[in-house]
Amino acid sequence: MDRLGRLLTDARKRRRMTQRAVQDAVGISNAYLSQLETGKVQSPSPIVLHKLSELYDLPYATVMQEAGYPLPETVKESDSATRLAARVGETTPEEEDALVDYLMFLRSRNERRDR
Repeated sequence: MDRLGRLLTDARKRRRMTQRAVQDAVGISNAYLSQLETGKVQSPSPIVLHKLSELYDLPYATVMQEAGYPLPETVKESDSATRLAARVGETTPEEEDALVDYLMFLRSRNERRDR
């Protein structure tokens, strides 16, 4: 699954919405949404992406960047923290600490494996 698909899937699940509920809210078919989420749509409609970003409360620039669209220089590219927040929603300081601990664990494990 590509990055846009993963972002949209995570955002939909975070909102506890089915594809059918998104279909009703945004006016796109659940089949098209499924194709977006699995990365089968090569050039997704910016209008659909805008509707989804509003429904999911995602930064539109982040969604467009993940879809592979160029951003104007005046729009700062999304950093990894923005992308992570778009996928998991707001986090508490305790959750952030746990995420950092887990990421450090994964990185150390990968370093050992690469030796």
